[in-house]
Amino acid sequence: MMGVMAREETRTAKSMSTRSSATPPEGGGPLAPAPRAWAVRLVVVGIVLSALNLRPAITSLGALLEEVRDGLGMSGSVAGLLTSVPPLCFAVFGVMAPRLARRFGAGAVVCAGMVAITTGLLIRPYTGSTAGFLAASALALMGIAVSNVLMPVIVKRWFPDRVGSMTGLYSMALALGTSAAAAVTVPVTEALGGSWQSGLAVWAGLAAAAVLPWIPLVRDGGPASAESKVARSVHTRVQGAGPVRHVHARVEPPALRITRSRTAWALAVFFGLQATAAYITMGWMAQIFRDAGVPAGTAGLLLAVTMVMGVPLAFVIPRVATRLPHQGPIVLALGVCGLAGYAGLYLAPAAGAWAWAVLLGVSNCAFPLALTMVGMRARTGAGVAQLSAFAQSTGYLISIPGPLLVGVLYQHSGGWGLPIALMIGLMIPQMAVGVLAGRDRTVEEEAAR
Repeated sequence: MMGVMAREETRTAKSMSTRSSATPPEGGGPLAPAPRAWAVRLVVVGIVLSALNLRPAITSLGALLEEVRDGLGMSGSVAGLLTSVPPLCFAVFGVMAPRLARRFGAGAVVCAGMVAITTGLLIRPYTGSTAGFLAASALALMGIAVSNVLMPVIVKRWFPDRVGSMTGLYSMALALGTSAAAAVTVPVTEALGGSWQSGLAVWAGLAAAAVLPWIPLVRDGGPASAESKVARSVHTRVQGAGPVRHVHARVEPPALRITRSRTAWALAVFFGLQATAAYITMGWMAQIFRDAGVPAGTAGLLLAVTMVMGVPLAFVIPRVATRLPHQGPIVLALGVCGLAGYAGLYLAPAAGAWAWAVLLGVSNCAFPLALTMVGMRARTGAGVAQLSAFAQSTGYLISIPGPLLVGVLYQHSGGWGLPIALMIGLMIPQMAVGVLAGRDRTVEEEAAR
């Protein structure tokens, strides 16, 4: 991954330098100042480290959910509520991200988000109550929510010619962090004496490391941060043979009427349904395998396999998607893998456990595909910010009932037949709206009609 990071930031620095010296912006105005090479490097490192921290708060809990339930006295319904907290927080707090980014800069907001993740992960295992555990989880998830929304914005702003490859790098790091938390949380817990509190709290260290790359960027640019300064309006004094004149850089266009775009709605629903599947998987799949007789350590590894499938595919799929005029075929292929994986869980969860984990891991790569389509379905950085906030906030709102409903069905039916049937039923509309979201058009065009 470090080699990929080095190649991407070198090519990007050269590309941005060339554009800043030779190509005027849209509308004929002067160019914004080119970012410095050290800033580009820090942004790449910051993106990767931040992405590594966007899921361990969830998958580490999934691996130890049974121990947490026993320790805090949770019922199945309350545990279902706990697995619904991530999309709820993403919906509520994610919508705030564009406004915060305009005020403080996207880098500063992501930096604050990493601080919130660190704090929440550090204190939640030691609150001693279900309410305290939920509140601390919400703090960490608030940081994840704003970072979720702003990652595509940062990629579009800093790497406009490499949206696919940089989204792939970010998605690959996200998948790596997700799978690592699922795989090593149980062994780490055992190594630390069997305390689930220690096994969950250890992930605060990784989040703390992600704060560091953003600090110089925020300090360099003051309250608006370095990358915001590149894109915002500036006044440049130009000295020449004639009188001194003021040159005004391009100002961002007014906000889109995003709700008028059918593509935005299709993308939001697609995002919501894939998030439903992902959070059901992260929250409950290890328990499905454990109830089928699979040992706890192996169940954690199976969840890790599901997550680790996203590491290579999250880099490949966005690059392929940006080369296609229509992303519908990729949506359908991922959906078929999901249907096959759920069918296997229904019919023979233990016998074919590794195959089902692989298939569901491939299906969960709908997430990097959705992020890529966010970057492709808008022309401008402002459009991407608004579309990202709308699609993710609306999508996560849609996904809230899914994990909770799975917990209720599991508790009242006494088995996994009905919950898995629900997952199969949700995959069909996910494929349909994904095909609509993959059409070659932009939200700016549709909102202007």
